[in-house]
Amino acid sequence: MVIAQQPKRWAGLPVFAVALVLVAVVGSLSAVNAGGEYLALERPPWAPPQWLFGPAWTVLYIMIAISGWLAWSARGWTPALGVYAVQLVLNAAWTPLFFGAGRYGLAFAEIVVLWVAIAATIVLFRRISRVAAWLLVPYLLWVTYAASLNFAIWRLN
Repeated sequence: MVIAQQPKRWAGLPVFAVALVLVAVVGSLSAVNAGGEYLALERPPWAPPQWLFGPAWTVLYIMIAISGWLAWSARGWTPALGVYAVQLVLNAAWTPLFFGAGRYGLAFAEIVVLWVAIAATIVLFRRISRVAAWLLVPYLLWVTYAASLNFAIWRLN
């Protein structure tokens, strides 16, 4: 029985990977011309260099996809994955607000909601898979930092 379920389990991984690629594409399309805008903004001295965002998000998106896949493969579709999906949508929405529209205050409010959704996902995933929950902790930490940066940029600009 377990052997029969293995192909199904692995078949789910590309689904989670594609979902995260879509989130990343939405973000990158919104930020295509944002490099110059970001550099022109007043930023706090602790703001990271622009080149760091791409590698950081790439690693985080891989971890987020694996986390969702682990939770799904452990229990199938659960309400926890519904919260996971909500945080993916919120993640995709932040970049167009911040970079596309230049709505720094609204983007800050949105990233706070995203932070809550990530924290809720971690709590819910912990009941399903501790590894899935722990894989989201760096994401929560990065979004905490990003929210602080968003707030500082909003106040400075």
